[in-house]
Amino acid sequence: MAKESMKAREVKRVKLATKYAARRAAFKAEGNYVALSTLPRNSSPIRQRNRCKLTGRPRGYMRQFGISRITFREMASKGLIPGVRKASW
Repeated sequence: MAKESMKAREVKRVKLATKYAARRAAFKAEGNYVALSTLPRNSSPIRQRNRCKLTGRPRGYMRQFGISRITFREMASKGLIPGVRKASW
């Protein structure tokens, strides 16, 4: 499990990115990079990190399901993810 502070930091980054999205787009369209640099760093969407919705793990993130590979495997083995079953051949 990730630290709660790391999860909270990601939530804060998402909020800042949505808050400043219009202003950031306007500055980019004008080509005003000086004004763009005055915006908070965490308002840039590139600074966001995909994290598992359940554990907060940043690595091994499966975008289609929104969870990490480890959580995915546990849930799939228990049959909690519809349409997913273990392959055998």
